[in-house]
Amino acid sequence: MKKLFTATVLTAALVGAAHADSIKIGVALGFTGPAESLAGPMAAGAEMALKEASDSGAFLGGTTITAVRADSTCIDAAAATAAAERLVSSEQVKAIIGGLCSGATTAMLKNVAMAKGIVLFSPSATSPALTTIPDNGLFFRASPSDARQGQIIAQMLKEKGIKSAALTYTNNDYGKGLADSIKTNVEATGGKITIYASHEDGKGDYTAEVGALASAGGDILIVAGYLDQGGRGIIRSALDTGAFERFFLPDAMIGESLTKAIGSGLNGSFGVVPGTDSPGAKQYTALAAKAGFKDGPYSPESYDAAALTVLAMQAAKSTDSSQFKAKVFEVANAPGEKIYPGEIAKGLAILAKGGQIDYVGASAVELIEPGESAGSYREVVVKGGQFDTVGYR
Repeated sequence: MKKLFTATVLTAALVGAAHADSIKIGVALGFTGPAESLAGPMAAGAEMALKEASDSGAFLGGTTITAVRADSTCIDAAAATAAAERLVSSEQVKAIIGGLCSGATTAMLKNVAMAKGIVLFSPSATSPALTTIPDNGLFFRASPSDARQGQIIAQMLKEKGIKSAALTYTNNDYGKGLADSIKTNVEATGGKITIYASHEDGKGDYTAEVGALASAGGDILIVAGYLDQGGRGIIRSALDTGAFERFFLPDAMIGESLTKAIGSGLNGSFGVVPGTDSPGAKQYTALAAKAGFKDGPYSPESYDAAALTVLAMQAAKSTDSSQFKAKVFEVANAPGEKIYPGEIAKGLAILAKGGQIDYVGASAVELIEPGESAGSYREVVVKGGQFDTVGYR
């Protein structure tokens, strides 16, 4: 009897030790490429959420979490696939936060996440095409689709009395999807798109592209590109040649690297990026400052993507994607106690006791089918060579 009791205790101890283990979660973002200036604050946001959960001691019986970075680039599908494959096969991550851009995200989803059965949670991939890709319930995004952004942009242009616009977009899934949405919605509200032309990233000279845009004319130039490469090059050339003086800047054009590069030439231009004035947004900015980094575009969404991933694992009592994928909606939406930035430990504790939470987070995230944010947007205008927030939608 004594031997049996001892064996039982030993077995229980071993099971407990195995449960209070350590897991890895991948953070695959475009650390190089046309939106690389956004990746740092995004990764810091995701890693802050993972550290918060790990340090709490409340995650799956004391299981700790290690974040593993990988460079998914932005538009290189092969590099994105290789990065995700390394995370899953070599690092054995239980989920991936990423990618940053829609093209890289699509490649990781189709070539790795689907094949390996791993949850992929993007903070910032916004292509409408991602809504309809079959994903076996493995793909989520903390940002809204560009189908919604196109509506917002058309409304803003109409409200400002802008009746015609030239439109250039980066020649990839993100750019084409957003440009299609902008064109459809602008024309539906009575506006005119004078030209609808793609541009390539990585060129040193955009004179020819800007010449075509200038010939078509328009009250404003909409640049649906990337702030660190083609989009910036288009604006620089347009200002140098006097082709356009005012620009509309969608989400991937919003960031300090653009205003630092262009300066006062952007004054009067305006744009939009996912964002909210919710209490969680202010709390997140304070947490980021305390952690030693500055909040930026899609950094709050990165925190939320990571937080929702670990909270879903807690709700499922499993780090297996096939199990916890079904819990993401459950922890993201009502009913339940609202959870804000800095309260991941509280959410984990509630779930451990069988309770319900409604994760509000840094971006006031509310998930809609098939697994994307319903979406709130922050309106910005460039004043004094800097982005200034002027409203929310």
